[in-house]
Amino acid sequence: MAIELTQYTVKQLADILGVSRIAVFKKIQNGSIKAKKVGKTYYIPRKELKGLVYSDLSDKLKNEIEHGVKKVVREYGDLLKMLGKE
Repeated sequence: MAIELTQYTVKQLADILGVSRIAVFKKIQNGSIKAKKVGKTYYIPRKELKGLVYSDLSDKLKNEIEHGVKKVVREYGDLLKMLGKE
């Protein structure tokens, strides 16, 4: 059973994003990542993850994802609705 975290350390976030801890620290310092400092450790709320992952994508990749989602909804929309009711 996996435990879902509500906040992450800098190291955990760096591992998730596939970047260095320094890159995460820089984003905290410039305000693009909101974090709370407790002692010497920064904690990043889970809600910050959603905006980070999508905002770091290139416009081309964002368009490809959007196109793929539209295609899936167009082809499987009725099935997705039925599954959502379960």
